[in-house]
Parts: sequence; C-alpha cells; structure tokens
Amino acid sequence: MKISTKGRYGLTIMMELAHKFGEGPTSLKSIAEKNGLSEHYLEQLIAPLRNAGLVKSIRGAYGGYILSREAEGITAGDIIRVLEGPISPVDFTEEDDPAKRDLWLRIRDSIAGVLDSTTLNDLITFQDDHHADDYMFYI
Repeated sequence: MKISTKGRYGLTIMMELAHKFGEGPTSLKSIAEKNGLSEHYLEQLIAPLRNAGLVKSIRGAYGGYILSREAEGITAGDIIRVLEGPISPVDFTEEDDPAKRDLWLRIRDSIAGVLDSTTLNDLITFQDDHHADDYMFYI
C-alpha cells in the first residue's frame, strides 16, 4: 500500500492542528504557508476530515479549524482511512492461493496495527523531540 499525498498532507494538517490544540482555530492558509503546500489542495482534504468528525470548522474573521478531540484520541489510522480508504496492500479474492492470501492479511494487519497504535500526540511528540537535534552549519 502506497500512501498518496492525500494521506501525507492530511497527516500534516492534523499534526499542525494538534500542535495548536487549545489555542483556537488555525487557518489552512497558515498551514499551507508553513509547510509549502497548496492551500487549495488542503481545502479538498479538510472536507472529508470534517465529515468524519476529526476536525471542526470555526467561521468568521478569526476562524479556521480545530481538532474535534484531543490528539491522544485520534490515530494515524483514523486519518489514513478517511483520506485513502481501507488499508490493504493488494486486492485479493477468495480464489487466491490461501498461502498468499494469509500473507496479504498479515501485512494488512501489521500496517493497520502500526497506524492504529500511533496517535497524533505520538507524532507531534516525536517531531518535537527530534527537531531539537537539528543542527545548522554555516560554511
């Protein structure tokens, strides 16, 4: 299974909202600018996230988007399934070789296990911890 830009950018949106959780709404424009992404494309991705109940929209001059619940309560699997569909490395049918079918099921379950055990909080904590290790060298 290859995660497309939908899934990757969707995770980016959600991580940015997790960083700002409790601080009020965040605009897609600010997320797009900070990450060098197309605001128009992010607008297309936020609708299914909102429809799935993962984010809430706030209207008005100081509006934007907020997470619908705390970052600990949203997994990478929640986001990927909304934007990419079911997690499956291949399409298989009942007629497939049982040994290969078992392999595909174990791969699917492993991927799902990692995605479902990784929360937004895990992602932003990892990002914050490893960002401190960045070094700037000037020559």
